[in-house]
Amino acid sequence: MQTICELLGIEYPVLAFSHCRDVVAAVSKAGGMGVLGAVTYTPEELDIELRWIEDQIGDKPYGVDLLIPASIGGLGDLDPSVLKDINVNDLLPEPQRRFLDDLLDRYGVPKLAEELDRSDRPGLGGLVLPTTLADVAFEHPIKLIASALGPPPAKLVTAAHEHGVLVAALAGTKEHALRQREAGVDIIVAQGTEAGGHTGEIGTMVLVPEVVKAVAPLPVLAAGGIASGRQMAAAMALGAQGVWTGSVWLTTEEAETHPVVKQKLLEASSRDTVRSKSRTGKPARQLRSAWTDAWESPESPGTLPMPLQPLLVEEAVQRIDRAAAAGNEGAKELANYFVGQVVGSLDSIKPARQVMAEMVEEYVETVADLAGALSEE
Repeated sequence: MQTICELLGIEYPVLAFSHCRDVVAAVSKAGGMGVLGAVTYTPEELDIELRWIEDQIGDKPYGVDLLIPASIGGLGDLDPSVLKDINVNDLLPEPQRRFLDDLLDRYGVPKLAEELDRSDRPGLGGLVLPTTLADVAFEHPIKLIASALGPPPAKLVTAAHEHGVLVAALAGTKEHALRQREAGVDIIVAQGTEAGGHTGEIGTMVLVPEVVKAVAPLPVLAAGGIASGRQMAAAMALGAQGVWTGSVWLTTEEAETHPVVKQKLLEASSRDTVRSKSRTGKPARQLRSAWTDAWESPESPGTLPMPLQPLLVEEAVQRIDRAAAAGNEGAKELANYFVGQVVGSLDSIKPARQVMAEMVEEYVETVADLAGALSEE
């Protein structure tokens, strides 16, 4: 059976999820595999980003990650022709809109120079269906496509395999992993609760061996709390064939992380994260801030289901980011981003290639030390 490195054509079993194309390219060039988080792009933007990555990495492999929820905010699996006729404002309840306006006013966050205009965007207020982005991705020489929420649709798996593309899927429980296997995926990413972004409640140490045993012989990648060679070695000892990393790249030189948020990440401890629905409508681990505290407060009307919560807060996040960059203290208190508990070890800014090199070197040293310790007994 092929190893994960043989399957993906990479030198080191390190996959790096990032919304930043520079990080994706740097990791692929360094012998791992960069995976571009593509959910925020329009089809045209995604095409441009993938072409840029290819120009940078040549024939090195890379991948694309999509959020593929089972339904669209309770609306079901609607097609683009129906979505385009839906008015977003009709789906966003007044209590949530009023709460958000009051929150921004309370922290003195100014409005944008121009109101966010969704009128010329396709679909549900600019929501691009993941399948549409997948079609764009398949026009490029990607090696992997990943489904970050739930089992990928059968059509996507079939299309991927027809294009010679491997399918990975994230799972937070053994049961999720079994459903992913039944859906025909090629690689399972067992993501522990320590991870940033959408994650479940089971720790990586417990989850990985459970999933490895349940889906064998499918290869499993470990995710959650992995930012060093020692943690990589631990993941491999649990039965994973490689690691899926994300948070560690947020403080690299190449990362486009908002400067205020990047500084917050560098100063944060491992206790400064929280699983919150406040940005996406699903539990996602992120940096705790006045934003997450507000949405969990007794005054909060509660969050909306995905993708309505992202549509609700999209302009608010833009306002916060711009104001924070301009020095607005209230906006700085609200500013946050998705990050895992490993943030406590991210205390300096380094090039992505150096992060890769240090991780691999420490992994090799750790394995050698363990082997030496065993041989002495």
